[in-house]
Amino acid sequence: MKSHHVYSISFFFVLVFIFSGRNGSGSNDENKNKTLFSASCANKKHSAGTNAYSSKVALRWMDIQLELIRTSSPFIGGLPPSRPFAYAGIALYEAVVPGMPGYRSLSGQLTDMPVMPKTVPGHAYHWATCANAALAAINRNFFPNASDANKAAIDALEKELNAAYRSEADNATFQRSVDFGIAVAQLIFDWSKTDGYTANINKPYTPPAGPGLWAPTPPGFGHAFGPYWGDHRLFVAGSLDATAPPAPPRYSTDPSSDYYKMVKEVYDISQTLTPDQIALALFYRDNPGFGDGHYISILKQLLEQKQPTLDLTAMVCAKAGIACVDAGIGCWQIKFKYNQERPVRYIREVLGHREWKPLFDTPPFPDFPSGHSTIAGSFGEILKDFFGNSCRFSDHTYDYLGMKPRTYNSFDDLVKEICDSRVYAGIHYIYSCTVAAEQGRKIAQNINNTLKFRKE
Repeated sequence: MKSHHVYSISFFFVLVFIFSGRNGSGSNDENKNKTLFSASCANKKHSAGTNAYSSKVALRWMDIQLELIRTSSPFIGGLPPSRPFAYAGIALYEAVVPGMPGYRSLSGQLTDMPVMPKTVPGHAYHWATCANAALAAINRNFFPNASDANKAAIDALEKELNAAYRSEADNATFQRSVDFGIAVAQLIFDWSKTDGYTANINKPYTPPAGPGLWAPTPPGFGHAFGPYWGDHRLFVAGSLDATAPPAPPRYSTDPSSDYYKMVKEVYDISQTLTPDQIALALFYRDNPGFGDGHYISILKQLLEQKQPTLDLTAMVCAKAGIACVDAGIGCWQIKFKYNQERPVRYIREVLGHREWKPLFDTPPFPDFPSGHSTIAGSFGEILKDFFGNSCRFSDHTYDYLGMKPRTYNSFDDLVKEICDSRVYAGIHYIYSCTVAAEQGRKIAQNINNTLKFRKE
């Protein structure tokens, strides 16, 4: 009788696991996740679904990636930190999607993406182990010039997580999961090498010259950054369709012209900046800091607040990274189409304020449209798709620099502040930021309408 009672309870928990696995992303309740995982162990032929695991593995690797971005200089040669983040997010998703009934691989949807390895039918996988192996491998590949300390940190994190996961799976399942994650990461990294980054990184570039056209700016007078970034491969074909912003005002030195007024607006704002406006501009300077890796930091903090399970985290990381990269490509195509000058040159040479300076050095590439604003618009739209627009959160990215965190009530608020920060800094025109954010939103909307995670 006792034996029959124990068997019935075990069978009940297995049924709970099977039916819960059909519900997609699952619950955020940590105790329920643990129960589901324990139930799956009753039958070694079945794996606990990806939604039975916390997002801890992804968050720990995001920490490592942020440190690698911050300290691995020079790193961004031809593309910014959004590139390795996007490929890492895709590798994470592909390493765990076989444990997500009702969801599909991104192979066949992303441009030139190869077919992913298959899991062995009827054999269990430990999806957190798959994720750990994939993220360790992809970060080693993307940061080959990392410092010895950072390489040791990668090794240590992989070892630490594996030590915990070994206690949750038998030896065969653990090794099978490691091998699968590594195989996914290798294919993703090989695919990344064909996106144009290697071919374009050292190509020479001579900017066109003329009134109103971009030229190196003081004090460093640096060469143009990323002139061929716009030529790189898009993740989602058609993501840039109908997204190009209207042209900027035609160059003119006439005080009654839209161009003159556009530049004078930046100068006038610079004369009445409040302490909070200055703090905002410096917060999104991102140097020292993470460049557009700042978006990885924001996403990590949001995920820590929301505590989703591993399946949703994998989808968010993949889609946010994809959107940031495609938005950057779209922005840079327009930048080097118009080659519009930065405010500092016109303010000094036309308005006559010879000693005027922006709050910090102007980045070395054309003004229109604003890169930060385009990427912010795309990033914010993707997060709205997952979490809704009304979401209160604080950004503590630069606590380590002694900067006060910024708090937002919505993703639209976040995008607006990022746009405003570039104007307050004196490095962009309002028009360049406003239309850039809209360009980014449209790119993200195209991605949302095209990219399908769920099976048809």
